[in-house]
Amino acid sequence: MKVRDLAELAGRNLREAVLRNSLTTLGIAVGVASLVAMLSLGVGLQNLASERLSRTGLFDAVFVTPRANFEGFGGPRQANPAAAVTAQPLDEDARSKIAALANVGEVYPEIRFPTEIHYEGNPYPTIVAGVPASARGDGAFDGMKGAFFSGPSADEAILQIDLARQLSSQTDSLLGKEIVLRYAERQPLPADSGGGKSAGGGFSIVPREEKLRIIGIVETEPAAGFGGFGRGRLLIPLQVAETLRAAQSNDLRDLLRDTPTRRTYESLTVRVKGTSNVKAVEDAIKQMGFGAFSLLDASRNLSIVFAVFDLFLGIFGSLALVVASLGIINTLVMAILERRREIGVLKALGAADRDVRRLFFVEAGVMGTLGGIFGVFIGWLIGRAINFGTNVYLSRQNLPAIKVTAVPWWMVAAAIAFSIAVSLAAGIYPASRAARLDPVEALRYE
Repeated sequence: MKVRDLAELAGRNLREAVLRNSLTTLGIAVGVASLVAMLSLGVGLQNLASERLSRTGLFDAVFVTPRANFEGFGGPRQANPAAAVTAQPLDEDARSKIAALANVGEVYPEIRFPTEIHYEGNPYPTIVAGVPASARGDGAFDGMKGAFFSGPSADEAILQIDLARQLSSQTDSLLGKEIVLRYAERQPLPADSGGGKSAGGGFSIVPREEKLRIIGIVETEPAAGFGGFGRGRLLIPLQVAETLRAAQSNDLRDLLRDTPTRRTYESLTVRVKGTSNVKAVEDAIKQMGFGAFSLLDASRNLSIVFAVFDLFLGIFGSLALVVASLGIINTLVMAILERRREIGVLKALGAADRDVRRLFFVEAGVMGTLGGIFGVFIGWLIGRAINFGTNVYLSRQNLPAIKVTAVPWWMVAAAIAFSIAVSLAAGIYPASRAARLDPVEALRYE
């Protein structure tokens, strides 16, 4: 039997029992819709988590410390000390060498120091943190009042909300106002000419002042930790923070070194061009004699968690599709009972068993295809409804809108293919039963 004849005959049979076949197809559509809705929720939540975490700049970054510090904070020690790489000072030369590595986009130090600001004649102790220009795209500054820094060398400041409330009960009125930053500047002393051990003359601490203009107020605290600028209640451009040469916690350590005038860093943050290059950059930095680590392993563990989460959602969503497959079996078995004469006539006219089997397979496949298409559409509508309801709730809580579901093209294709596969599997028994029907018995039955 030709394919065209099979399709025409199957279409006629489906149209004759349109109500029953439509209900069966609707059952398949509901099963596919539940599967798509659950998987879209899992994919959407994974995309949301990945987007928010990647925007923090933590998963494409390598955090560098002096090797002694790194091991002291729980970093890995060399099993063979003789083969260990010699520890190097984390100074400006080291920063330049790291910046020259392949796939390194940016290298900046962690600058955070205690200070005192004066506003309207009143002093307020606080912590100042330097913010790199690349932090503009971080999620911490979403929805902030005011604006980000106009330039890397602008004498501007962004206040954390708690500090802003200390300065004024009307925080919006602080925008555009001027504050005075009082800090301790580190100044190198002249070289020791007495033949002492030190090659330099150390440094002194000199009080300084800097005027800054408030341009923004951030509600959430930016990311903390190595390389982050968290716990800083007053944020200034990183380039400005470097030019201030403010005394920091590691200055006492530098004072005890043989070359105290050679400024070193407590830590450096290395922004890598793509997470796939993080491991190579991290290994290269370790070979240079520094401690280095990244949060890439945590990202991998998060992907495993979401993969398991998607698996369970897919299993529960597939249950409805399995129930729908029982409807296909019921529909096709009833069709055999109603069409015994038709099957007997087809076989009497020379139709082979495989032709009868193909006919029922085509009918099952058509119902599976239509059910899959409608099911994907219904599942997409359910996802849109979930997004709408979630954002209505978040707006009432004064929170930004998010997208918690996603239906990528691969999910659409996979859902339709799965629906067809389940429908064909459900049609195996009815098709085999129809193919085994004896034409003489079928005609005598009528």
